[in-house]
Amino acid sequence: MNSPDLSATGHEALQAALRAGERAPSVCNSRPWIISDERDRLAVIADPDSRLDVADPQSRELVLSCGAALYNIRAALRAEGVIPEVAILPDPDRPGRLAEVAAGRAAEPDDDTRAHAAAIARRHTHRGLFTTDVDDVALVRDLIAAAATEGAALLPLTDEPLVRSLAGLVAAAEHLHRHERTRSDELARWVRPSGSPSPEGVHAEDFPADPDGALFAGRDYGQKRIRGLLDAPGAVTGTVALLTTAEDTRNAWLAAGQALERILLAATAEGVSAAFHTQPLEEPLLRSFIAERLCEDAHPQMILRLGRPTPHGARPADSPTPR
Repeated sequence: MNSPDLSATGHEALQAALRAGERAPSVCNSRPWIISDERDRLAVIADPDSRLDVADPQSRELVLSCGAALYNIRAALRAEGVIPEVAILPDPDRPGRLAEVAAGRAAEPDDDTRAHAAAIARRHTHRGLFTTDVDDVALVRDLIAAAATEGAALLPLTDEPLVRSLAGLVAAAEHLHRHERTRSDELARWVRPSGSPSPEGVHAEDFPADPDGALFAGRDYGQKRIRGLLDAPGAVTGTVALLTTAEDTRNAWLAAGQALERILLAATAEGVSAAFHTQPLEEPLLRSFIAERLCEDAHPQMILRLGRPTPHGARPADSPTPR
């Protein structure tokens, strides 16, 4: 990868990109990356200390999270008028070094690029019901195209029995997880009480008091220790979709993470939020079943619900946690 002779503007663009990368979504808002400023480029490095060893022993969700950070870096650079030069898994001897991004030639950002960059600070994971689902067919097509651009596939589920079947698998995995001591202890590590200044973790303001108040069971973040404070009234499950890849490698996980964030920013720009349900994807047998029965043997990387929340159910852009 060529290393351009960066001007002061180039350095400023990289700094803006670094800040954008830190605002990416991640599993339990663990932010399992180190974004290293190496003068003429940024490196996205997996942080093994932030891995969920019980829920994510293969680091699939960790790498996917890093892919979302990588997309934010790319989007921010483009918004600054710089073409990102990206090297994926650049050093076989350092597998934790997932990507390097340098500032390439100048280019005027288009409207979509500006919209995505502006949405980075507004995007926030939703953990409740919605007021409406995604009622815009053109937007759904745009989200499908966004996934394809990054080498993944977004599969909306429109058949109600299939939606209910998937919800049943989410509930089954969630309730199994609640009875695993090691998993509960691991989850507790990433839950924060109300008012916590920590940028990591899921804060009490981010989840509802009742994780079972909807068709798709939520994670029991509070575990009777911390009461969820999220007030997100609604009655709609939302548009349910699966994000998949053809392969199931670290490269594919990175692509899935970039596709996910591209989808989320495009959705945020149109007032649509997303909820995630990864519980059955953390169970190998359930993940294989979902791949075979719902994904035509592609590899499921994320289960999403998309919809429009009530305005007061969204957290402000200056929230200490991006998730």
